[in-house]
Amino acid sequence: MVKETLDQKELQFQFAKRYFEEFIAKRESISSYLRPKETPLLVMDLDGIRERYANIERHMPNFRIYYAVKANDDINIIKTLAQRGSGFEVASCEELKKVLSAQVQPERIISSNPIKPEEFIDYAYSVGVNRFSVDSFTEVEKIAKVANRARVYVRLAVPNEGSDWPLSKKFGVDVDTALEILEYAREKGLVPYGITFHVGSQCNNYRNWFIAIRKSAELWEKARYRGFRLQMLNVGGGIPVKYTYEALRIEDIAYYIKGLLQKFFPNPPHELQIEPGRGLVGDQGIMITRIIGKAKRNDENWLYIDVGVFNGLAEALGGIRYPFYLEREGELKEWIVGGVSCDSMDVIARMVALPEPQVGDYLYILSTGAYTTVYASNFNGFPKPKIVYL
Repeated sequence: MVKETLDQKELQFQFAKRYFEEFIAKRESISSYLRPKETPLLVMDLDGIRERYANIERHMPNFRIYYAVKANDDINIIKTLAQRGSGFEVASCEELKKVLSAQVQPERIISSNPIKPEEFIDYAYSVGVNRFSVDSFTEVEKIAKVANRARVYVRLAVPNEGSDWPLSKKFGVDVDTALEILEYAREKGLVPYGITFHVGSQCNNYRNWFIAIRKSAELWEKARYRGFRLQMLNVGGGIPVKYTYEALRIEDIAYYIKGLLQKFFPNPPHELQIEPGRGLVGDQGIMITRIIGKAKRNDENWLYIDVGVFNGLAEALGGIRYPFYLEREGELKEWIVGGVSCDSMDVIARMVALPEPQVGDYLYILSTGAYTTVYASNFNGFPKPKIVYL
């Protein structure tokens, strides 16, 4: 007899179980790390990152890839991508120093943060990095002051609907303002270089790319009529990875973007750029934690683990929902997963379907390769997760 309604707890748990089993099946060497003595532990797959890079490269062969270092700034990841020939997008002196320490040439580095500390601009320009994003007249003035022949690319505001981590409110301008900023940059002696946008991190909505590229084409044409010779279109980040649902595949996104470029840019830009961050590393990490407590509070099942939003899972506060897997069988219950700190904000997830756990059990959190250790602090004295590499 067919069930009339789907069991949502069963669907959620089986999705996480299948994801976990597929993840470890592809990585023979991971078995020795699944029950570590010390937790929390983040296991990162460098071969998987190489494979993800190759996949983007294969499906977007005309695009120059610039890894967004903010997603995970570990030097091992930077070196791995540098060896593959990746470019890098940086926003601070410390990120830039890390990338340079991996013997990356300055011409492979850009900075797409529209609001930058002046000391960063000065340092970057002094070591040969000369491409900067802008979205305000003030930023143009700052760059012109310390990097008088830098190349600048203006950031458009575009929709972020359907993205798990929207970015549209803080940065970006409309087409006409963007044109005025390019004019101002030219007046200040800078080189108007191109256009950029960001559809939002973890984007699963094709429409965002459609509107963004259409707006970019509108600005490109208006700039051409004003005598600009723009060279570059940067489509930003946004490539999603699997969390508690299947995400758009890079091959489908690439096919769609290439179709849009044919439609709106009959004369293609001389240079195309893309800035994957999460899309390169997000699903190449698994966080191994242990259960340190559980309780029943007002008919709610609470589970406590030895990592939290302050020392590794900060994106949970903004809406990212991780898959959780526990190697037990039995009736599934809904749990609220709390973090290790004594702060009441330290709640990682609600309505997590798991069988009854015991204190000391390992809990596996998938898709934790991006924005975990980089956000982490030692709040309340609890350590950041240790990292090992496959």
